[in-house]
Amino acid sequence: MNVPFVSFRPLEKELKNELTAAFDRVFANSWYIEGTEDAAFERNFAKFCHVNHCIGTGNGLDALMLALKALDIGEGDEVIVPSNTFIATALAVTYTGATPVFVEPDIRTFNIDPQKIEEKITAKTKAIMPVHLYGQPCDMAPITEIARRHQLYTVEDCAQAHGATYKGQCVGSFGDAAGFSFYPGKNLGALGDAGAAVTNDEVLAKKIRALGNYGSDYKYHHIYQGSNSRLDEMQAAFLSAKLPHLDKMNAERRRIAQCYLDGIRNENVILPYVIPEVEPVWHIFAVRCPRRDALEKYLNEKGIGTNKHYPIPMHLQKCYAGLGIPQGALPIAEEISATELSLPMYYGMTNAEIAYVIDAVNSFEV
Repeated sequence: MNVPFVSFRPLEKELKNELTAAFDRVFANSWYIEGTEDAAFERNFAKFCHVNHCIGTGNGLDALMLALKALDIGEGDEVIVPSNTFIATALAVTYTGATPVFVEPDIRTFNIDPQKIEEKITAKTKAIMPVHLYGQPCDMAPITEIARRHQLYTVEDCAQAHGATYKGQCVGSFGDAAGFSFYPGKNLGALGDAGAAVTNDEVLAKKIRALGNYGSDYKYHHIYQGSNSRLDEMQAAFLSAKLPHLDKMNAERRRIAQCYLDGIRNENVILPYVIPEVEPVWHIFAVRCPRRDALEKYLNEKGIGTNKHYPIPMHLQKCYAGLGIPQGALPIAEEISATELSLPMYYGMTNAEIAYVIDAVNSFEV
């Protein structure tokens, strides 16, 4: 049996008529930027996240960057980010001119460890950017309390966590702003690149929108040195077709994850830990194994697709060599990078495929 790491086919087949209708609708309207589709998706996604405002962007990285810029974060400032995350989190900070400051994660959850944040706060710190990595919500209560106490902004990176909740509250609604990615592989994915920033602050929302529209608040009137990052009508229409199905898709991911959690019994494979009172959406099902590469080879030989999130920690990437952080300085991030393996996880996996993955993992011997 072959089980891909991810497949879009089951969902595309199920939603083919709705996606085709979305394309036809936009094509018939002959309006492709800043139109009714974008406005409708923004309104509905804001409602889904239980926030007041949503601003479509070209991608998730831009959503984070524009939110930071709208908060006047720039050169000379520092932003606290987890040491274990995708590079876009740090790049969003870098593109504002600020410096990312890495804080180690809780190795059980892969998310930033709130107990390690305060020791990294300096006079230059302006914000904390928690990442709900792999669709697992961060422990937001202590994070927001630290931010409040030190008068820092909180900008949530929700790129992998559409619909996840912490103590019954949707991620993206805790901070001053949040960024989402709609890259095709995400739980809510476009058929191309797309993103959005969300916030409850009307003034901030208007500034984010202007910054993503050449710094313009109305046509040919430019109040900021902005950029061009807008959600186009076609992707907005596709996202609107998928959004009503997101809860169902997330529920299926939870079912698959629970099968893994209940079924994988290999003592050499460390399963993810879920903190109390959270509801993950399992964008990635990440396990750890001391012999990760051997496990990956074993599964691949059995036709099971895998991935590594992420094989090189950010501080050891060449693009951040200028920060001068040596190997060994962030040992938890390095340990995760050396041992993490992502198992197949997507809407439409069959019970036979799930069982095949579980049996293969259990049969791996060190």
